[in-house]
Amino acid sequence: MGFLDQLKEKFTKKADKDIYLSGFERSNRLLRTQMNNLFDPLRQRDEDWFEELMMILVESDISVNTANNIIEKFKKELRVSDISMSESKQLLISIMSELYGDFPLDLMLALEGPTVVLIVGVNGSGKTTTIAKLAQKYKNEGLSVAVAAGDTFRAAAIEQLSTWALRIGVPCIAGKPQQDPASVMVDACRYAKENNIDVLLCDTAGRLQNKTNLMNELAKMFRVIGREIEGGPHAIWLVLDATTGQNGLSQAKVFMEATEVGGIILTKMDGTARGGIVLTIKEETGIGVIFLGLGEKPDDLRPFDKDSYLYSLFEGKEHVR
Repeated sequence: MGFLDQLKEKFTKKADKDIYLSGFERSNRLLRTQMNNLFDPLRQRDEDWFEELMMILVESDISVNTANNIIEKFKKELRVSDISMSESKQLLISIMSELYGDFPLDLMLALEGPTVVLIVGVNGSGKTTTIAKLAQKYKNEGLSVAVAAGDTFRAAAIEQLSTWALRIGVPCIAGKPQQDPASVMVDACRYAKENNIDVLLCDTAGRLQNKTNLMNELAKMFRVIGREIEGGPHAIWLVLDATTGQNGLSQAKVFMEATEVGGIILTKMDGTARGGIVLTIKEETGIGVIFLGLGEKPDDLRPFDKDSYLYSLFEGKEHVR
């Protein structure tokens, strides 16, 4: 059984396959056409062919460095095996899968007390909406959830998260505009302990300041959270907007220098035709994507699944019956 057949067998059993297919439709439409032309049985794998492959990968938002790594591994495998164009396409996708590797998914709950998740990212990345979707997800799973509106530098962010919390039916611990975000974290942690909250999702300021100020601001939050809840924050997740491409990667590196980011939530994936950014993020940062925003509805925030990602990117709806 070929690699794509293996992916298809796994993918067709997924409950969220339609969400993945819809979310990656734009990326798939562009990449599938390019790949079909490239892997035409009449084509020859010469240097021009490999240059074309490089351009296709880069246009899909795979960085030059990551694309080079993929192609070098691809060439190495081709040198020791005489395979058809169809088989070589499957080989390329299997190399991408191997390159991404495996990454722990979703949230590990603390053994005792609330599990505190700090959500970081720049304004406009979809951070506040993502927190609301996460709150809905964990509530649906039977966990008690609260949110903390720690982005006190934007009154709109406080209002937005409070509105979402009311709609979902979870408590929101909100400060006043310009209040010290660390003090909001203290109030939120105390509320979570007193009310036996399972998961506390904390919003943070989305200002991409200079690294020193960002580090100081986040470090203060860590200190007060750790003082209130042992082991907290238990997870730090970075929200990135998929439509920003390589700029998003630059943002990721700034936050990674400021704090120990444990996972990335990639939003607005359905709004871009450049789905390769997922591979680039993992290769360039060593941090995996744990959730994908594949649409506007709460259920469209999906746990990242590498097999579903690759199949939706390269094959698409017409191959799923």
